[in-house]
Amino acid sequence: MATLQEQYDDAVFEFTLGHTDEAIARFREILAADPAYFDAQLALGNACYAKGEFEAAIVEGHKAEKLNPRDQLVHTNLSKAYMKVGNKTTAEHHALQSRIASWRENMAPPTAGAAPDERAVARPVIPPAPRPTPAVPTNMPWKKQTVTGSG
Repeated sequence: MATLQEQYDDAVFEFTLGHTDEAIARFREILAADPAYFDAQLALGNACYAKGEFEAAIVEGHKAEKLNPRDQLVHTNLSKAYMKVGNKTTAEHHALQSRIASWRENMAPPTAGAAPDERAVARPVIPPAPRPTPAVPTNMPWKKQTVTGSG
């Protein structure tokens, strides 16, 4: 028997292939075995949304919200589903909750000796700007002109 993680991976694979009904059935099997499996609950809401069953996506999204009320993706998905059913006020509420959740993710100040984040974008090395060369006038009346040629 496959572990729940393996079953979840298979269900996500079915979903990425576009087999939404098969993915929904697999997510439901996982949740029947473990109702607290947050990733499966969240993915089930996404699969319902992708199928166009927005009311079911909202129901499944609220189940995921009960499992993890401060998760950013939960509120993002609920906001999208509520927009599709035309409930703009609730959609805006969940969009705000999503934004707040993103702010909560890393509230700790960075430590001085911490290793740099390996996912950080590399900054290009910018060489120092060259010093401008002063403009040299070609006609300098204060200098003596040298006469060339015989004469």
